[in-house]
Amino acid sequence: MPLLRPIPLLALGLILAPPAKALELIEIRLPLVDTGVSVRVAELKDPKSLLTGTSDLAQLDQATNGKFGSRLISLLQAPLPIPIGAIAKESAGSPLMAQVLLILEALVRVDGLETPPDPQQIVATLERRSAKGHLSLLDVLEVLPGRSASIELDQVVFVLDRLVRQQEPAESLINSGKPAGIDPALSLPGPIKPIRQQVAIAVSHRPEPLQVVTMAPSSDGNGRLVVISHGLWDDPVNFEGWGAHLASHGYTVLLPRHPGSDQAQQQAMLAGRVPPPNPDDLRLRPLDVSAAIDAAAAGSLALPAPVRTDQVVAMGQSWGATTVLQLGRSCENLRDPARNLSWVLQCSFLTSANRAGGADPRVTAVVAVSPPMRLLFDVGAAKAMNGRVLLVSGSKDWVVPAGPEAITPMAQEARNSGGGHRLVLAQGGDHFNLRSIEADGGGPLRGLLLAWTEGAFAAGPAAAPGPSAPALLPADGWGDTSFALVDVTPQLPALPTP
Repeated sequence: MPLLRPIPLLALGLILAPPAKALELIEIRLPLVDTGVSVRVAELKDPKSLLTGTSDLAQLDQATNGKFGSRLISLLQAPLPIPIGAIAKESAGSPLMAQVLLILEALVRVDGLETPPDPQQIVATLERRSAKGHLSLLDVLEVLPGRSASIELDQVVFVLDRLVRQQEPAESLINSGKPAGIDPALSLPGPIKPIRQQVAIAVSHRPEPLQVVTMAPSSDGNGRLVVISHGLWDDPVNFEGWGAHLASHGYTVLLPRHPGSDQAQQQAMLAGRVPPPNPDDLRLRPLDVSAAIDAAAAGSLALPAPVRTDQVVAMGQSWGATTVLQLGRSCENLRDPARNLSWVLQCSFLTSANRAGGADPRVTAVVAVSPPMRLLFDVGAAKAMNGRVLLVSGSKDWVVPAGPEAITPMAQEARNSGGGHRLVLAQGGDHFNLRSIEADGGGPLRGLLLAWTEGAFAAGPAAAPGPSAPALLPADGWGDTSFALVDVTPQLPALPTP
């Protein structure tokens, strides 16, 4: 199911709906043979149940003296490399919720799904189960609604094994490096109270005014500008913690809302009222960022004090972090070992990648958190960038896994351009928990974001990428207590040029 195809309401119920009656029967399609066997969910809980059961699988298990059933149960009870419990907790408003549906729909097909009476019931059930440890595929099966389900066993094994392999390089690099320490000057709020406003500005590339959240220092600002771009189906509110932390240290922060790919669009799409985002959104998002900078330069944002726009730091998460884009790789091989869920999104947007490739010369440094980039960046693309890049990825990101989407591209760029870009990995970070609403105080990346921003502005023109570019990130002090943050750039593997 392509990510940007309208999501069936049947699939939406799969993750959001509590069952009126849980699944009782599952058909397991066996690899290598064109057949399947039925099994009752109750019989999957332990091998003893299969040995005394009457289903097709129970009879097969009995014929193999319990060996087949034991191996199957071990597979179904193994911890999923996907934080289903955490995602369920925020499912009602979660950005990229379609990714969850993709994973489940790729592994399990449900028949006889009933209309959900209360979306919070299944959320609460998965939360309770995840509190006891990692969830397994069997845990998820037990709470799904519907009469029956089918599983393609070879597809389950392949998808989960591939995801584990894609996450392993990040853990290995983190373990080979040293987590950054914590400097209160970076991690604690600054002395300045931020002022939050929302303004609308007229833009030539959209029919409606562009909404921009501004977070500015109430006094004693430094006149420096930072712009934050939210991800697909996300909202500025989920990054106001980043903005407030930077504003408390004197920076003025702009957070444009990208219409057509924000939370409101997602909710309308899931309700069947509007189509999914189209590839033109890739072209419009960078224009939104440039328009916000233009408005700041023109003094039309009602900011407490003027700001300079000749040098700007830009930040983004997920699709908000995907900037200078180039065509690079085929999308057709479904079993490519580097393939992941973000490829569905990237492939759907490749048609407009060339038109969205221009960078704003005022942006001299970038923080890209969990960006889909493997297909959209050619090797050596960093040479054409005006700004230095700090790439941040979580070791448990299952939407944009660090292995193929961060480590491999950065290792290739380090070999081919040596522009002074950096890769920081967050141990235990996933695709959602590195963001921050304002109440979170900036989240786990607050010290890192402030350190990179301070380094970029202090460097001035020297912030531009190049083989002899000075370091923008200090050696230490930008760490966090909740996630180990490690600059793994020196440990990146030496990769041959593709």
